[in-house]
Amino acid sequence: YVLIIAGSDFYTGSPIFNSIAALRSGADLVTAVAPQRAADIASGFLPDIISYPLNKNLSREHIPKILQLSKKFDALIIGGGLKRGEKTFAVIREIIKKINLPMVIDAEAIRALAQNHQILKNKIAVITPHKEEFKILTGEAVKDEVTDRKIKVQKWAKKLNSVILLKGHFDVVSDGKITAINQTGSPYMTKGGLGDTLAGICGALLARNADPLQAALAAAFINGKAGELAAQKYGEGVLASDIFEFIPLVIKKWSK
Repeated sequence: YVLIIAGSDFYTGSPIFNSIAALRSGADLVTAVAPQRAADIASGFLPDIISYPLNKNLSREHIPKILQLSKKFDALIIGGGLKRGEKTFAVIREIIKKINLPMVIDAEAIRALAQNHQILKNKIAVITPHKEEFKILTGEAVKDEVTDRKIKVQKWAKKLNSVILLKGHFDVVSDGKITAINQTGSPYMTKGGLGDTLAGICGALLARNADPLQAALAAAFINGKAGELAAQKYGEGVLASDIFEFIPLVIKKWSK
């Protein structure tokens, strides 16, 4: 069971991308906590998505109910499409601090985390930044070449005692000890939403008690390979939602 905290009145797609990617990766049930508009769009898009609508964008008043909800779940995905701002960041930090589930920390949750790394203490977390978010999280810019990214990702994964999955034209994944490169993907995978699908896949794997490093590595491979297959079909017009149908095919073919 995967709990998802995502979306805003403007970014309504993130809860959908997180949820369907998690379901297609084997999650039995997902619940998307999102503002009313985003929650309604998610449920209308696919009835398999259980939505918990908030009366407004994520705020402090929602924390008690979210903490209560979390007791029924096996993993948390947080950050995609949430409204950016210090009030939201403070709520995100409180949720991460008080929920003891394996979690995927993405997008706005990475920006929130940048202001207080200590809340990761004793957490099982996979952090999924792109290049800009990595700099916000760590204060260090990464170059485009492999060696620089491997060194910095491993260093910060060790410092934060978490798994970092740095997204890019190749993905770098490290738990601070082991560092690996994922090269699945397509040059057409630049569309919005493909980071959200990655988070959804990773959350589903964490929910079945996968080792965080292995979950991150598998999620990067699955997302990239599904994107490759979708790009073969649609070319430059490929959308993040096009990979949903290919996720189970990739898992079935490469699971061994």
